[in-house]
Amino acid sequence: MRRPRAAIHLPGPHPRRALAVGAALLLAAGPVVLAPARSPAAPTAPTPMAASDPADRGTQLYLEHCASCHGERGQGAQRGPSLIGVGAAAVDFQVSTGRMPVSQEVQQAHRGEPVFSAADISALVDHVASFGGGGPGIPRVGPGEVGSGREIFAANCAPCHGATGAGAALTNGWIAPPLYDSTAVQVAEAVRVGPGLMPVFPSQVLDDRQVDDLAAYVQRLRGERLDRGGDPLGRLGPLAEGLVAWLAALALLVAAARWLGRRAGE
Repeated sequence: MRRPRAAIHLPGPHPRRALAVGAALLLAAGPVVLAPARSPAAPTAPTPMAASDPADRGTQLYLEHCASCHGERGQGAQRGPSLIGVGAAAVDFQVSTGRMPVSQEVQQAHRGEPVFSAADISALVDHVASFGGGGPGIPRVGPGEVGSGREIFAANCAPCHGATGAGAALTNGWIAPPLYDSTAVQVAEAVRVGPGLMPVFPSQVLDDRQVDDLAAYVQRLRGERLDRGGDPLGRLGPLAEGLVAWLAALALLVAAARWLGRRAGE
């Protein structure tokens, strides 16, 4: 009888040999480019129109806030006057002082917080200027002499705005507004464009140096508004302030008389 042959166990491939064989196969197959795994794309925020194209931003602001009253091309309408030829100074004054835009028709718009940022105001001013017609540009105000500005203010502004710049009532419901919140540029713009019932002062009447002096004096009025001597009582004037003082003194006398009467009754 033949003896059965023992089972022969062949050794498996050595790990290092397996790696070498795999590398050889990869080289034979050619270069392999591994594509990175793609992650879901995060939504990108839309780029603001003001940052990409200021001209488009001005157009958008005008159509949204101004065209319903002044027309799509500034030609004017029943609810608002034409803006063709008003000039950059007029638009900048109305918008930077918060007088425009308004939500309803008013006889005289009053000062408030600006609706737009400085960049948006600049874009809106440029868009209205594209309607053509010229008009005063935004003035560049330099340092001025307060003494000269005081004389100019007394002769041309105080009759309406008051000697202290506190404003006053005019005719037919109009008012000359207080000047304490006006910047130097806004003062110069008002001089050149004449908003409301205010007359226009062209360079033939007040040159640029005089406007600088006037703006410097109005800024001084802003600083003096604190009235370190006491409560200004709204700057109503000496007559009204004297009446308030008399009423206060009379109230004190009545209170003292009643107190003395109660003491006498005891």
